[in-house]
Amino acid sequence: MIIGVPKEIKNNENRVAVTPAGVTEFVKHGHTIYVQSSAGQGSGFSDAEYTEAGAVILPSIEEVYDVAEMIVKVKEPIEKEYPLIKENQLLFTYFHFASSEPLTHAMIGRKAVCLAYETVEKADRSLPLLIPMSEVAGRMAVQQGAKYLEKPMGGRGILLGGVAGVKPANVLVLGGGVVGTQSAKMAAGLGANVTIVDISLQRLRYLEDIMPANVDTVMSNEYNIRQLIQNSDLIVGGVLIPGAKAPSLITRNMLKLIRPGTVLVDVAIDQGGCFETSHPTTHQDPIYVVDEIVHYCVANMPGAVPYTSTLALTNATLPYALLLADKGWQAACLLNEELRKGLNVVKGQVVYKGVSDAWGLPYTEAANVLKGDIQVA
Repeated sequence: MIIGVPKEIKNNENRVAVTPAGVTEFVKHGHTIYVQSSAGQGSGFSDAEYTEAGAVILPSIEEVYDVAEMIVKVKEPIEKEYPLIKENQLLFTYFHFASSEPLTHAMIGRKAVCLAYETVEKADRSLPLLIPMSEVAGRMAVQQGAKYLEKPMGGRGILLGGVAGVKPANVLVLGGGVVGTQSAKMAAGLGANVTIVDISLQRLRYLEDIMPANVDTVMSNEYNIRQLIQNSDLIVGGVLIPGAKAPSLITRNMLKLIRPGTVLVDVAIDQGGCFETSHPTTHQDPIYVVDEIVHYCVANMPGAVPYTSTLALTNATLPYALLLADKGWQAACLLNEELRKGLNVVKGQVVYKGVSDAWGLPYTEAANVLKGDIQVA
């Protein structure tokens, strides 16, 4: 198969979808891989390293899209990339369709095969291609929250861990999944008083067992959230419904209960955000203030630490990308149920229920687009 790796062009997105080590594996499997010039520079990989690994360097993003049968990316295509995408071309990347109606309609119109990292799902319901970036984003959420709690940054002027004779800050974490767990661990490690809420009692029991003494667990419901936000200094939103829009757990009306200068970090912003007042921001312009509450809603948080993020992501994606290249997307998805769940939009049809529900679009079972004379070996 011919694989293309374009340079990411989203604001301050320095990750790259394939490392030189990954190129070596594709070449060993007999594939041809084209990498756009300087695609890996932001993550610390030079064109020379890619060439040495066996890639062909192309100067422009247009050439990469034009030659490739499969495009491997990190973030969803942005508007200037839409016309470059060819009919039947396979795109393997994060899409987050349920948070962007224009992107959804654009990919339907291009009749591409869109396989989303974030909905590849194992039998135990874990999300292997979302977990590494959720780990990074969860840890970063506390770093960024601590920074924006500083008075010059617009926050309340509170040190997360406090000092002798001064109480530490109160951190509320919404969601006990990967993001929430990592956020709670980081905040607790800095000495904050942490409360983590989740709708699963089983998950709360697990967190109660593994977390340090300065982390409390509380059942997630509107009443409890309303009570907790009144005394919180930093609130991290880490709720996730795979492939669907995140629920709004803090409404605009609830902001009046929150103390001025409190920081809200919405890690769920890729899926529409879990605060009603959230809208995507960038690393270049990361925050805004609503009713004296600081909102940090950067949609590609792990892009700020590209070396760590790229290695963590490609460790997870490479086996799936190799299977797609070796077998073709149809045979690979028939063989591998995890990959099959990653199919979101295929040749103009929406095949993921969460996406069709988000935008009121017709839904087609993925099995229907996989029918045909496909040789599975």
